[in-house]
Amino acid sequence: MSSRKKSSSKQNKQPATGVDQGALLKRALTWIVVPDTFANMPLHGNITWIPHQLVTLAVLFAWSDAPKMTECFQKAAKLSQKLFGVLAVETFQGTVRALVAYGPELIPRLWTRLQALMAQVAPRHFRIGKWLPLAVDGSRFTTPRTRSNEQAFAAKNYGRGKMAKSRAKWKNKKKRSKKLSTPVKPQIWLTLVWHMGLKLPWCWKTGRSNSSERDHLIELIGSQEFPKNTLFCGDAGFTGYEFWSAILEQGHHFLVRVGGNVRLLKNLGHARQGDGVFCLWPNAAARRKQPPIVVRLIEVKNELGSMYLVTSVLSDRQLSTSALERLYTLRWGIELHFRAVKQTYGRGNLRSRNADHALVELEWSLISLTMIQLLGIREQQKIDIPPEQSSVAQAIAAIRHAIDTWNEHVPRSSSMTIQLRGATKDESTRTKSKTARYQPNLKDKPTTGGPEVVKATLAQKQMYKSLSHALAA
Repeated sequence: MSSRKKSSSKQNKQPATGVDQGALLKRALTWIVVPDTFANMPLHGNITWIPHQLVTLAVLFAWSDAPKMTECFQKAAKLSQKLFGVLAVETFQGTVRALVAYGPELIPRLWTRLQALMAQVAPRHFRIGKWLPLAVDGSRFTTPRTRSNEQAFAAKNYGRGKMAKSRAKWKNKKKRSKKLSTPVKPQIWLTLVWHMGLKLPWCWKTGRSNSSERDHLIELIGSQEFPKNTLFCGDAGFTGYEFWSAILEQGHHFLVRVGGNVRLLKNLGHARQGDGVFCLWPNAAARRKQPPIVVRLIEVKNELGSMYLVTSVLSDRQLSTSALERLYTLRWGIELHFRAVKQTYGRGNLRSRNADHALVELEWSLISLTMIQLLGIREQQKIDIPPEQSSVAQAIAAIRHAIDTWNEHVPRSSSMTIQLRGATKDESTRTKSKTARYQPNLKDKPTTGGPEVVKATLAQKQMYKSLSHALAA
């Protein structure tokens, strides 16, 4: 009997085989969320939590896939206590209130930390040539129809403005008598600045559902510090003299698709039609004695027709035509990122009934997803897998599997590290076109018209000459 007891006690003392998921999860969080990031952060006198502990709790809260937010918090609170031995805030409401009050201080500091890790983790993909390529676009996220969300996010007097058409004047009686559909739910507008080389969010700004993405970007450029040689890439909505001037005044450059809504001048001063250099100089800017914006116009042809790009980089040596085409093609990835946030990560319809809480839910969801992607890229860079091959869905699955098995020793092949390393897209080649079979093969392919290019008038040339002399003096 004694020998049996001794043998059983030895078996109990033997270390568990496999990899400790909880230790891997803790190591990943402490790599990103470090106390120095929030040093000297102003706090109210009665605050008992430490900033990096609250951030860790918020990330675990956003990583959870429980259907209810209270269940997400309970799961995150338990995990925080088990992994770190501390719970920053004990209640769900207290945690959300703390994030509402101190989010404006926590999030910019965390942005800076994440941006530094991006350059550290994948330096070969941080820049394309000499440029830091950042795509810009906007999208809406739906919130529950509550009074708080309606007042904060819904467009005021939507459909009741002077330019709105009256249904009473419609000629079709059936449509005129048909009941109006349910009004659109209140939505948060998100303007996202997205790193095109790493496929990761760089920063963002939120607002009402009818917010201007151009105004949001101007505010971000004025308040944030962007690295040298930043190139902002946008679609046809990111045009305008004031908008382009704001980018250039901060020492950055832009690459934008343009159409017939842009009017360019040729033969104004040194700008010549032959080298593809033109000027944007609206009459209002000329009257205010503001200088023209000199741009380079490039026509890109493909099977769908022609696409016109405008950039503030005038030298082909600094930014060649082939590089322009590649960069604008990469810009499409921001649309895929919106789909990943809304569908893959499940944040298309937010759950918070309070407007402040909805903003907290959206912003910390974006932060937590960025961390998941960054952890995946870090592991994949060890085996030379480029960021464009990284799978968001599989990286999310790897983190959530680690959360579910945090107290287990799993085989090395099932560990969080190995799963993140293998979170890549399917490399199979498509044998058939994704074009729908019912779509007709039109002879006249759809195309976007180019910008309007006109000769500068004699008056404009004289105004430009006098303005040049005044600036030189």
